Amino acid sequence: MKIAIVGAGIAGLSCAEMLKAAGHQVVMFDKGRGAGGRMATRRVPMPLGDVAFDHGAQYFTTRDARFAAAVRGWQASGVVARWTNAGDDAWVGTPGMNAVVKAMARPFAVRWNSRVDALRRLDRLWFLDSVADDGFEAVIVATPAEQAAPLLVAHDPAMATIAQGSPSAPCWTTMVAFPERIALAEDIVRDAGIIGWAARNSAKPGRTDIEAWVIQANADWSRDHLEDDETSVVDAMLSSLRAKAGRELPDPTKRLGHRWRYARPEGAHHGALWNKTQRIGAVGDWLLSPRVESAWLSGRMLADRILSISR
Repeated sequence: MKIAIVGAGIAGLSCAEMLKAAGHQVVMFDKGRGAGGRMATRRVPMPLGDVAFDHGAQYFTTRDARFAAAVRGWQASGVVARWTNAGDDAWVGTPGMNAVVKAMARPFAVRWNSRVDALRRLDRLWFLDSVADDGFEAVIVATPAEQAAPLLVAHDPAMATIAQGSPSAPCWTTMVAFPERIALAEDIVRDAGIIGWAARNSAKPGRTDIEAWVIQANADWSRDHLEDDETSVVDAMLSSLRAKAGRELPDPTKRLGHRWRYARPEGAHHGALWNKTQRIGAVGDWLLSPRVESAWLSGRMLADRILSISR
Protein backbone atom coordinates (compact mmCIF):
# COMPACT_ATOMS: atom_id res chain seq x y z
CA MET A 1 0.00 0.00 0.00
CA LYS A 2 0.89 3.63 -0.34
CA ILE A 3 0.59 4.89 3.26
CA ALA A 4 0.66 8.43 4.65
CA ILE A 5 1.84 8.97 8.23
CA VAL A 6 0.99 12.28 9.89
CA GLY A 7 3.68 12.97 12.47
CA ALA A 8 7.35 11.99 12.25
CA GLY A 9 8.03 11.45 15.93
CA ILE A 10 9.24 8.18 17.37
CA ALA A 11 5.81 6.49 17.18
CA GLY A 12 5.26 7.32 13.52
CA LEU A 13 8.83 6.45 12.59
CA SER A 14 8.73 3.14 14.44
CA CYS A 15 5.61 2.19 12.48
CA ALA A 16 7.12 3.45 9.22
CA GLU A 17 10.26 1.35 9.64
CA MET A 18 8.31 -1.91 9.81
CA LEU A 19 5.93 -0.99 6.99
CA LYS A 20 8.75 0.04 4.68
CA ALA A 21 10.71 -3.14 5.47
CA ALA A 22 7.63 -5.15 4.43
CA GLY A 23 7.47 -3.39 1.05
CA HIS A 24 4.89 -0.69 1.66
CA GLN A 25 5.47 2.81 0.30
CA VAL A 26 5.49 5.26 3.20
CA VAL A 27 5.29 9.04 2.96
CA MET A 28 5.61 11.05 6.18
CA PHE A 29 4.39 14.55 7.01
CA ASP A 30 5.33 16.66 10.03
CA LYS A 31 4.53 20.24 10.97
CA GLY A 32 7.98 20.75 12.52
CA ARG A 33 11.09 22.07 10.85
CA GLY A 34 13.02 18.89 11.57
CA ALA A 35 13.18 15.69 13.56
CA GLY A 36 12.60 15.75 17.29
CA GLY A 37 9.03 16.29 18.42
CA ARG A 38 8.97 15.79 22.17
CA MET A 39 12.50 14.35 21.93
CA ALA A 40 13.64 17.79 20.86
CA THR A 41 17.05 19.41 21.15
CA ARG A 42 17.54 23.13 20.59
CA ARG A 43 20.96 24.41 19.56
CA VAL A 44 21.76 28.04 20.27
CA PRO A 45 24.86 29.88 18.97
CA MET A 46 27.02 31.39 21.70
CA PRO A 47 30.28 33.42 21.57
CA LEU A 48 32.25 30.41 22.88
CA GLY A 49 30.43 27.89 20.68
CA ASP A 50 26.96 26.42 20.27
CA VAL A 51 25.09 25.23 23.34
CA ALA A 52 22.42 22.53 23.16
CA PHE A 53 19.36 22.01 25.36
CA ASP A 54 17.28 18.82 25.48
CA HIS A 55 14.09 20.70 26.21
CA GLY A 56 11.65 17.82 25.73
CA ALA A 57 12.15 14.27 27.01
CA GLN A 58 15.19 14.18 29.28
CA TYR A 59 16.06 10.49 28.99
CA PHE A 60 14.40 7.14 28.39
CA THR A 61 14.51 3.63 29.84
CA THR A 62 13.97 0.12 28.45
CA ARG A 63 11.66 -2.61 29.69
CA ASP A 64 10.48 -4.36 26.52
CA ALA A 65 12.95 -6.80 24.91
CA ARG A 66 12.22 -5.52 21.39
CA PHE A 67 12.85 -1.93 22.37
CA ALA A 68 16.00 -2.92 24.26
CA ALA A 69 17.28 -4.57 21.07
CA ALA A 70 16.59 -1.37 19.11
CA VAL A 71 18.45 0.67 21.73
CA ARG A 72 21.46 -1.63 21.46
CA GLY A 73 21.45 -0.96 17.73
CA TRP A 74 21.32 2.78 18.33
CA GLN A 75 24.19 2.44 20.79
CA ALA A 76 26.27 0.62 18.19
CA SER A 77 25.52 3.46 15.76
CA GLY A 78 26.64 6.06 18.30
CA VAL A 79 23.29 7.85 18.64
CA VAL A 80 22.59 6.89 22.28
CA ALA A 81 24.60 6.45 25.47
CA ARG A 82 23.84 5.55 29.07
CA TRP A 83 23.34 8.41 31.53
CA THR A 84 23.66 6.81 34.95
CA ASN A 85 23.03 10.14 36.73
CA ALA A 86 19.33 9.59 36.02
CA GLY A 87 19.39 5.86 36.83
CA ASP A 88 21.12 2.61 35.95
CA ASP A 89 18.80 2.10 32.97
CA ALA A 90 18.70 5.69 31.72
CA TRP A 91 19.65 6.45 28.13
CA VAL A 92 20.05 9.71 26.22
CA GLY A 93 20.52 10.53 22.56
CA THR A 94 23.99 11.75 21.59
CA PRO A 95 24.93 14.48 20.97
CA GLY A 96 21.30 15.46 21.67
CA MET A 97 18.04 13.68 22.47
CA ASN A 98 16.85 14.27 18.90
CA ALA A 99 19.71 12.13 17.53
CA VAL A 100 17.52 9.03 17.78
CA VAL A 101 14.64 10.51 15.80
CA LYS A 102 17.04 12.04 13.24
CA ALA A 103 18.62 8.63 12.66
CA MET A 104 15.23 6.94 12.31
CA ALA A 105 13.99 9.63 9.90
CA ARG A 106 17.03 9.44 7.61
CA PRO A 107 15.70 6.67 5.30
CA PHE A 108 12.44 8.56 4.72
CA ALA A 109 11.76 11.63 2.61
CA VAL A 110 9.85 13.33 5.41
CA ARG A 111 7.92 16.39 4.28
CA TRP A 112 8.77 18.85 7.05
CA ASN A 113 6.87 22.10 7.63
CA SER A 114 3.74 20.25 6.52
CA ARG A 115 0.80 20.81 8.82
CA VAL A 116 -2.11 18.51 8.01
CA ASP A 117 -5.33 20.38 8.75
CA ALA A 118 -7.82 17.73 7.64
CA LEU A 119 -8.16 14.28 6.10
CA ARG A 120 -10.54 13.49 3.23
CA ARG A 121 -11.55 10.09 1.86
CA LEU A 122 -12.56 9.93 -1.79
CA ASP A 123 -12.91 6.83 -3.99
CA ARG A 124 -11.21 4.68 -1.32
CA LEU A 125 -8.19 6.97 -1.22
CA TRP A 126 -7.04 9.35 1.52
CA PHE A 127 -6.12 12.95 0.79
CA LEU A 128 -4.25 15.26 3.17
CA ASP A 129 -5.58 18.79 2.85
CA SER A 130 -3.02 21.56 2.41
CA VAL A 131 0.09 19.34 2.13
CA ALA A 132 -0.37 16.77 -0.65
CA ASP A 133 -2.31 16.43 -3.92
CA ASP A 134 -1.77 12.69 -4.32
CA GLY A 135 -3.97 10.05 -2.71
CA PHE A 136 -3.02 7.29 -0.26
CA GLU A 137 -4.49 3.86 0.34
CA ALA A 138 -4.08 4.20 4.12
CA VAL A 139 -3.36 6.94 6.64
CA ILE A 140 -1.86 6.79 10.13
CA VAL A 141 -2.14 9.65 12.62
CA ALA A 142 0.96 9.79 14.84
CA THR A 143 0.42 13.04 16.75
CA PRO A 144 -0.50 13.90 20.36
CA ALA A 145 -4.07 12.95 21.22
CA GLU A 146 -5.29 16.55 21.21
CA GLN A 147 -4.10 16.96 17.61
CA ALA A 148 -5.22 13.48 16.54
CA ALA A 149 -8.86 13.84 17.61
CA PRO A 150 -9.84 16.54 15.06
CA LEU A 151 -8.29 14.51 12.22
CA LEU A 152 -10.05 11.30 13.26
CA VAL A 153 -13.52 12.47 14.29
CA ALA A 154 -15.12 12.64 10.83
CA HIS A 155 -13.88 9.18 9.85
CA ASP A 156 -13.87 7.11 13.05
CA PRO A 157 -15.72 8.79 15.93
CA ALA A 158 -14.80 5.96 18.32
CA MET A 159 -11.09 6.60 17.73
CA ALA A 160 -11.62 10.31 18.20
CA THR A 161 -13.41 9.66 21.50
CA ILE A 162 -10.43 7.67 22.76
CA ALA A 163 -8.13 10.53 21.77
CA GLN A 164 -10.37 13.10 23.43
CA GLY A 165 -10.29 11.03 26.61
CA SER A 166 -6.48 10.97 26.71
CA PRO A 167 -5.45 14.52 27.62
CA SER A 168 -1.82 15.54 28.12
CA ALA A 169 -0.48 17.64 30.96
CA PRO A 170 1.35 20.80 29.83
CA CYS A 171 4.91 21.71 30.74
CA TRP A 172 6.71 25.04 30.77
CA THR A 173 10.43 24.53 30.13
CA THR A 174 13.30 26.96 30.66
CA MET A 175 16.67 26.68 28.93
CA VAL A 176 19.48 28.65 30.49
CA ALA A 177 23.26 28.87 29.98
CA PHE A 178 25.63 30.30 32.58
CA PRO A 179 29.17 31.67 32.21
CA GLU A 180 30.40 29.30 34.95
CA ARG A 181 29.31 26.22 36.86
CA ILE A 182 26.53 27.06 39.31
CA ALA A 183 26.62 26.13 42.98
CA LEU A 184 24.69 22.87 42.77
CA ALA A 185 26.67 19.70 43.36
CA GLU A 186 23.98 17.44 41.90
CA ASP A 187 23.26 17.32 38.17
CA ILE A 188 19.55 16.60 38.63
CA VAL A 189 16.94 18.39 40.74
CA ARG A 190 13.49 16.88 41.31
CA ASP A 191 10.39 18.38 42.95
CA ALA A 192 11.85 21.63 44.26
CA GLY A 193 9.31 24.45 44.51
CA ILE A 194 7.66 24.83 41.11
CA ILE A 195 10.36 22.66 39.52
CA GLY A 196 9.29 19.17 38.56
CA TRP A 197 12.65 18.36 37.01
CA ALA A 198 15.86 20.25 36.31
CA ALA A 199 19.09 18.90 34.87
CA ARG A 200 22.57 20.08 34.05
CA ASN A 201 22.30 19.35 30.34
CA SER A 202 26.06 19.72 29.97
CA ALA A 203 26.54 16.71 32.30
CA LYS A 204 25.02 14.33 29.74
CA PRO A 205 27.42 12.30 27.59
CA GLY A 206 28.47 13.89 24.31
CA ARG A 207 27.58 17.46 25.29
CA THR A 208 29.74 20.58 25.32
CA ASP A 209 31.30 21.96 28.52
CA ILE A 210 29.18 25.13 28.54
CA GLU A 211 27.14 25.18 31.76
CA ALA A 212 23.62 24.57 30.45
CA TRP A 213 20.47 23.74 32.41
CA VAL A 214 16.99 22.61 31.41
CA ILE A 215 14.34 23.41 34.02
CA GLN A 216 10.83 21.98 33.70
CA ALA A 217 7.95 23.21 35.82
CA ASN A 218 5.57 20.74 37.42
CA ALA A 219 2.27 20.04 35.68
CA ASP A 220 0.06 21.99 38.10
CA TRP A 221 2.14 25.16 37.87
CA SER A 222 2.44 24.82 34.09
CA ARG A 223 -1.32 24.46 33.79
CA ASP A 224 -1.99 27.47 36.03
CA HIS A 225 0.51 29.64 34.12
CA LEU A 226 0.07 28.20 30.64
CA GLU A 227 -0.71 31.54 28.99
CA ASP A 228 1.87 33.60 30.91
CA ASP A 229 4.56 35.36 28.92
CA GLU A 230 7.95 33.72 28.46
CA THR A 231 9.90 36.33 30.46
CA SER A 232 7.85 35.95 33.65
CA VAL A 233 7.91 32.15 33.39
CA VAL A 234 11.69 32.03 33.03
CA ASP A 235 12.06 34.47 35.93
CA ALA A 236 9.91 32.27 38.18
CA MET A 237 11.76 29.09 37.29
CA LEU A 238 15.18 30.67 37.78
CA SER A 239 13.99 31.92 41.16
CA SER A 240 13.08 28.37 42.12
CA LEU A 241 16.48 27.08 40.99
CA ARG A 242 18.15 29.87 42.96
CA ALA A 243 16.24 28.82 46.08
CA LYS A 244 17.40 25.24 45.58
CA ALA A 245 21.02 26.39 45.24
CA GLY A 246 20.69 28.54 48.37
CA ARG A 247 22.65 31.41 46.86
CA GLU A 248 22.64 33.81 43.95
CA LEU A 249 23.20 32.43 40.48
CA PRO A 250 25.51 34.05 37.94
CA ASP A 251 23.78 36.16 35.31
CA PRO A 252 22.74 33.85 32.46
CA THR A 253 24.42 34.25 29.10
CA LYS A 254 21.31 32.81 27.44
CA ARG A 255 17.76 32.24 28.67
CA LEU A 256 14.82 30.84 26.74
CA GLY A 257 11.39 29.45 27.48
CA HIS A 258 9.33 26.82 25.68
CA ARG A 259 5.67 26.00 26.31
CA TRP A 260 4.75 22.36 25.76
CA ARG A 261 0.96 22.29 25.61
CA TYR A 262 0.93 18.50 25.23
CA ALA A 263 3.81 17.12 27.27
CA ARG A 264 2.76 14.12 29.33
CA PRO A 265 -0.27 12.02 28.29
CA GLU A 266 -2.25 9.93 30.73
CA GLY A 267 -2.15 6.80 28.56
CA ALA A 268 -5.24 5.03 27.23
CA HIS A 269 -3.82 1.47 27.25
CA HIS A 270 -5.10 0.62 23.78
CA GLY A 271 -1.64 0.17 22.26
CA ALA A 272 -2.62 1.27 18.76
CA LEU A 273 -5.83 1.93 16.81
CA TRP A 274 -6.72 0.59 13.36
CA ASN A 275 -9.88 0.62 11.26
CA LYS A 276 -9.23 -2.03 8.61
CA THR A 277 -12.29 -1.05 6.57
CA GLN A 278 -11.39 2.61 6.30
CA ARG A 279 -7.64 1.96 6.52
CA ILE A 280 -7.06 4.66 9.09
CA GLY A 281 -5.11 4.27 12.32
CA ALA A 282 -3.47 6.08 15.20
CA VAL A 283 -0.32 5.56 17.24
CA GLY A 284 1.42 7.38 20.07
CA ASP A 285 2.49 7.18 23.68
CA TRP A 286 -1.00 8.40 24.62
CA LEU A 287 -2.24 4.93 23.63
CA LEU A 288 0.01 3.20 26.19
CA SER A 289 1.88 5.32 28.75
CA PRO A 290 3.96 8.52 28.82
CA ARG A 291 7.30 6.93 27.95
CA VAL A 292 9.57 7.04 24.88
CA GLU A 293 9.47 3.25 24.81
CA SER A 294 5.67 3.33 24.72
CA ALA A 295 5.65 5.56 21.65
CA TRP A 296 8.04 3.17 19.88
CA LEU A 297 5.97 0.13 20.89
CA SER A 298 2.71 1.73 19.76
CA GLY A 299 4.15 2.19 16.28
CA ARG A 300 5.25 -1.45 16.17
CA MET A 301 1.87 -2.67 17.39
CA LEU A 302 0.03 -0.93 14.57
CA ALA A 303 2.52 -2.10 11.96
CA ASP A 304 2.06 -5.67 13.24
CA ARG A 305 -1.73 -5.37 12.82
CA ILE A 306 -1.48 -3.94 9.30
CA LEU A 307 1.03 -6.57 8.20
CA SER A 308 -1.00 -9.44 9.67
CA ILE A 309 -4.00 -8.31 7.60
CA SER A 310 -2.02 -7.83 4.39
CA ARG A 311 -0.25 -11.20 4.54
